[in-house]
Amino acid sequence: MTQLTPILSKFWDDPQSWTLATYERHDGYRAQAKAFAMEPAAVLSAVKDSALRGRGGAGFPTGMKWSFMSPPDGGARYLVVNADESEPGTCKDIPLMMANPHVLIEGVAISSYAIGCEHAFIYLRGEVTHVYRRLLRAVEEAYAAGHLGKNIHGTGITVDITVHAGAGAYICGEETALLDSLEGRRGQPRSKPPFPGAAGLYARPTSVNNVESIASVPGIILEGVDWFKSMGTEKSTGFGIFSLSGHVTRPGQYEAPLGITLRELLDMAGGMRDGKALKFWTPGGSSTPIFTAEHLDVPLDFESVGAAGSMLGTRALQIFDDTVCVVRAVDRWTDFYKHESCGKCTPCREGTWWLKQILGRLEHGHGSEADLDKLLDICDNILGRSFCALGDGATSCITSSIQYFREEYLAHLEHGGCPFDPQDSTLFSKESVSA
Repeated sequence: MTQLTPILSKFWDDPQSWTLATYERHDGYRAQAKAFAMEPAAVLSAVKDSALRGRGGAGFPTGMKWSFMSPPDGGARYLVVNADESEPGTCKDIPLMMANPHVLIEGVAISSYAIGCEHAFIYLRGEVTHVYRRLLRAVEEAYAAGHLGKNIHGTGITVDITVHAGAGAYICGEETALLDSLEGRRGQPRSKPPFPGAAGLYARPTSVNNVESIASVPGIILEGVDWFKSMGTEKSTGFGIFSLSGHVTRPGQYEAPLGITLRELLDMAGGMRDGKALKFWTPGGSSTPIFTAEHLDVPLDFESVGAAGSMLGTRALQIFDDTVCVVRAVDRWTDFYKHESCGKCTPCREGTWWLKQILGRLEHGHGSEADLDKLLDICDNILGRSFCALGDGATSCITSSIQYFREEYLAHLEHGGCPFDPQDSTLFSKESVSA
């Protein structure tokens, strides 16, 4: 079994894990001192050499993203941390900020120094007021200790942090919509190019990074590139927080090397709840194509999950046993995407509405088998044609569920509604449908 790697979560069980005193007892802000003694280019090179890939879903190399920013021209440069965690099933950044906010703050200070930024922003999902307050308090502690502000510890380096709470729109998890919201406008995706690295916040070079990505930077600087690359796989280096939710005995956050399998994680989590059989699961939240029990041994790294037909995404492992109706689950997810579409582009605005109408009919046993082909046709017209990835994500659960559970959709039509019986897990077998 692959062992857990408690690094970001090392002292989450401390009675006051979120305080500066606790963080400093666990080598807190030592990486900042080490980084500030290096040249900014050397810090950037260390992150690039570590092959740290973005932990927000896309998996783009963090150091490379920083190096793509326009060269300094004497004007402002910004780092923006995307803490707008709103993806169904995704729940790693919020507990990280709640239990250990200072690792993010130290990561922001180091990352800002590396890219030449003097004012960084943390954009937080607005509903999580308790996390917002905790982040604000942690930033106050860091300022009071001299870890933030002007001339930090006499180095001549300036890093200020503003924590900004959004208003609860899922679309603001998309980086350019987040930037518009941060500027005080309605959060909607921008046309690209220009990309944020050239013209982002206030039309200045900006790097937008996930919470976990930035929180991983102090460890890389303090322990070294080889330490980080000793975990994970060759192309997906390091560790990550895997969020197990749903029908498992012990749901929660499991910090492990990339490349671990769901089978190994389930063993650590005590197996399926009540001994039920695994029916389907998401490797990276509801916007990634679903997997089934046949994918239990797929290594959870970017390349392997992609080769198997899905995306690693945010490592939000939603686990569903054989008491769950796939059609109803997909219908509920689609309802979310329809509601959260910003309405800017036609494929997503109109497409998610029609997907919801057809899925609603199928869930209640209305329509015909031709509706399945209609669903796939609409998904094909959304995929790759919307302004941002929301439209793409809305199609993933539909196309993959029809791929693996087409007979379950047909059973709804044959029975004139959802015939699901939690006591009969064989109800949707191909033999029962054809009979």
